[in-house]
Amino acid sequence: MNHEIEIDHATVSYRENIALHDISLTIEKKSFVAVVGPNGAGKTTLLTLINGLGALQRGMVKIFGLPFIRRTMHKIRQDIGYVPQHLSIDARMPILAYDVVMMGRYPRIGLFRQPGKKDHAIVNDICQRVGIAHLKTKPIGHLSGGESQKVSLARALAQQPRILLLDEPTANLDPLAQHEITEVIEQEYERTDFTVLFVTHLLNHLPPVCSHAILLKKGKILARGSIHNIFTKEQLAEVYDHPVDLPVLTRAATRA
Repeated sequence: MNHEIEIDHATVSYRENIALHDISLTIEKKSFVAVVGPNGAGKTTLLTLINGLGALQRGMVKIFGLPFIRRTMHKIRQDIGYVPQHLSIDARMPILAYDVVMMGRYPRIGLFRQPGKKDHAIVNDICQRVGIAHLKTKPIGHLSGGESQKVSLARALAQQPRILLLDEPTANLDPLAQHEITEVIEQEYERTDFTVLFVTHLLNHLPPVCSHAILLKKGKILARGSIHNIFTKEQLAEVYDHPVDLPVLTRAATRA
């Protein structure tokens, strides 16, 4: 198996709170996996662990077959793109949307080096594909929530990652922005074949290419596998402690 992510009996805690308890899983290259669960289930913590920032108490994490240690940290993280729920840049900063997207190139070119022609070409191409070419000269503080999230997604894609971590990328957006962002994510996945982890509690926002899911509850994996096998009324009710409507799956997922 070509495992892009390997987690073995990992426990993550913050002070006295255990965020993930004895988690073990493997994710194969080019998978598109949903991470689903209620608030406090450990979804964001799982992404943080994969991104090398989790407070690992016990267990082991390997990314691209490499352990997260000092000498491998940079090599691993330059190949992991991360899209948070909200763009983590102060809206009052005098910075243009184009410059934010260019930040995604810094893991490749180095923090104190100037972008070259190749970097500008990559950023312009990404802006065009994500649909924000007309926003490049707008200050980040002048963007709507949906526009800001597209810029955040473009920044991660500009990094040309092997793994893309998406933390509730469509939360708190209007329906049109949710659809547009999900559509871009699907198109980019099919275009580049990176590995995607998509955290959400909005099950109908998952793109059709999402084939597998991990169900988290109280820091533990309740179930994982094919969406068609684990997205059942009984399983989802157990995750959320409440009846949940099944998501509309518009076509059979065949990628894994």
